[in-house]
Amino acid sequence: MTEQANLFEAAPANDGESLTLATFAERAYLDYAVSVVKGRALPDVCDGQKPVQRRILYAMHELGLSAAAKPRKSAAVVGDVLGKLHPHGDQSVYDALVRMAQDFSLRYPLIDGQGNFGSRDGDGAAAMRYTEARLTPISRLLLDEINMGTVDFQPNYDGSTEEPRLLPARLPFLLLNGASGIAVGMATEVPSHNLREVAQAAVALIRNPKLSHAELMAIIPGPDYPGGGQIITSPTQIADIYASGRGSLKVRARWKIEDLARGQWQAVVTELPPGCSAQRVLEEIEELTNPKVKLGKKALLPEQLAMKQTVLSLLDTVRDESGRDAPVRLVFEPKSKNQDQTEFMHTLLAHTSLESGAAINLVMIGGDGRPRQKSLMQILNEWIAFRFTTITRRTNFRLQKVDDRIHILEGREAVLLNIDEVIRIIRQSDEPKPALMDAFRLSERQADDILEIRLRQLARLEAIKIQQELAELRKEKSTLQDLLENPSSMKRLVIREIEADGKAFGDNRRTLIEEAERATAEQKLVDEPVTVIISQRGWVRARGGHGHDAAQFTFKAGDALYAAYECRTVDHLVALGSNGRSYSVPVAALPGARGDGVPVTTLVDVASGSRLLHYYAGPADTPLLLASTAGFGFAAKAGDLVSRNRNGKAFMTLEAGDEPLAPKIIADKASALACLSEKGRLLVFGLDEVKTLTGGRGVILMELEPKEKLLAAQPISQRGVIVTGIGRGGKAQELGLSASGLAPHIGKRARKGKALESKIKAAGLTAQ
Repeated sequence: MTEQANLFEAAPANDGESLTLATFAERAYLDYAVSVVKGRALPDVCDGQKPVQRRILYAMHELGLSAAAKPRKSAAVVGDVLGKLHPHGDQSVYDALVRMAQDFSLRYPLIDGQGNFGSRDGDGAAAMRYTEARLTPISRLLLDEINMGTVDFQPNYDGSTEEPRLLPARLPFLLLNGASGIAVGMATEVPSHNLREVAQAAVALIRNPKLSHAELMAIIPGPDYPGGGQIITSPTQIADIYASGRGSLKVRARWKIEDLARGQWQAVVTELPPGCSAQRVLEEIEELTNPKVKLGKKALLPEQLAMKQTVLSLLDTVRDESGRDAPVRLVFEPKSKNQDQTEFMHTLLAHTSLESGAAINLVMIGGDGRPRQKSLMQILNEWIAFRFTTITRRTNFRLQKVDDRIHILEGREAVLLNIDEVIRIIRQSDEPKPALMDAFRLSERQADDILEIRLRQLARLEAIKIQQELAELRKEKSTLQDLLENPSSMKRLVIREIEADGKAFGDNRRTLIEEAERATAEQKLVDEPVTVIISQRGWVRARGGHGHDAAQFTFKAGDALYAAYECRTVDHLVALGSNGRSYSVPVAALPGARGDGVPVTTLVDVASGSRLLHYYAGPADTPLLLASTAGFGFAAKAGDLVSRNRNGKAFMTLEAGDEPLAPKIIADKASALACLSEKGRLLVFGLDEVKTLTGGRGVILMELEPKEKLLAAQPISQRGVIVTGIGRGGKAQELGLSASGLAPHIGKRARKGKALESKIKAAGLTAQ
């Protein structure tokens, strides 16, 4: 035991200090988390690239694979990246390269791929030994200024060479192409945007740093996905998402109706939402029309059968006609030409990925090097600050080059006027360099240049060229100094370059932003009377119409009637579990009454360790009293118990050992609530003392003694209540209490009440 304890007490650190294992593990995991966040998963707000993408682009730039160059094998590019910059698996590098070449993944691809680079249907790219790659023209916006002193370089993983920390992006590529990644404790999902809009927004923000978020959203109304589609989320919600940096958009496919001969028509989907493919849609329709029995079930669920019937009644044929001429062309032929076209498409949208959600999570490495979630305004402001810094560094770098060249040319100009003297000094002096420096007041740099000059550069024509070049350089120097000293000049240059790039590479928006109602999956139901029959063992079935004789209902051996509810096909059957969760099934989805029905547990997913106790079926606006054996309760509408999910929803808050009581209808004439305890105490108080809630614990209905349970809670009218129980000889007995008989038991809510005078062993309450 002592040896095991010592393992957790201390671990030696590199500097000799002693660390507990917990501290050591914390530091090690933190280092790993930071490495994943900054070294792999998250893009940088400045150039919009992850480290592996940045390394691929830089390696291709160094290999001379520009847009005008001949493509090279992808394997050669991957090998160069691995050998010099990225000490990880070759497949991860190739996967990143492939994605940067896919026009359906990136709005503005940075790599021009030759060969099979995959498809939007999920087909993988060919092996790297078969494909070739080079940079696209737009990639020069990331790489053209890299050798102009614009960014810092850092040693590579083994110190043998250097790599750029960032790329000098001329536009905010993080917004243009977006990014997706999962780090440790955080993730990012940045959508792509239209280049022309982003450029306009950057210019507007430079001209007016106090630009409001609403004005910014007027320029960039939302994402512009590579595959197009339609964003149906309202502009207000989109603006809120971009203000916080997190949210979800609803995106749907775009389609057109093509008229055929003899009044026939077909719907053709031409654009898909992000993350959706034609193959995926076909698989979803196959699952709807030919469903499989779910794991753990013996037969198809009623909702599966209903959905199959709905889709087959609408859809006749679906085929994928996508090809080179049409990247996306999904054709849907209706069962009948008389079908409503809008209803037809909305059914497909509701049940397939043709309409889906697109997450937005603007998490990135900020200008300060820290991972943060940012708003659209913050992203553009940080990139603009980076761009100003980049151009300032570029200007200083060029100014240094110009000063150096002017210095050299001024030395040449001075000696060309006295060339004979220069030649004499060089001939007669043992050390011509100091002699030249003294004779013509030259610097060491100028003297070295004079001594290295060729004889043909001593011609008179050369002197004229020197004077012309000097004039041009001095003019350029004045311009560069003006940029550095005058902020307005710098601002004009930045705006001019952004506008030029926007004009050169901008294109029209692909994704339509138009608010629309989300397609719903509701099926049209005929509102008809129906009787829901539930057995004590939880078997359920539905019989058409009302007024059935309960004595005619048959059940399995050992089973009996729990209740029969006269309701409508548009209502829901709700069930209360022993854990306080409520479950619901549409009455229209219940099996018919020819057999014994099916267990309710096959229609819902009951939590492990719990069981269904009580049921109710009826209109959603029916008021119900919900109570627990702990003495708490509240009023609620029947519709509040309805859940959209098969696994129900938490509805009643229960402590260990407590269970819900059967729901009781609060009749219009009910004015009081009668509560009965295990020990035969009865309390009656006004219904107005009970709160109406949509779930929870409720209020104390009756004060109970330790380990005592509440047996029943029944809304009653002036007519009184019937106490059911066991009398002498174990026979069932009823005790009727009218208004006068209830007088001794009337009190305030949360009181103990008064014991019944009758010797009956009370078991329940029924309203008269």
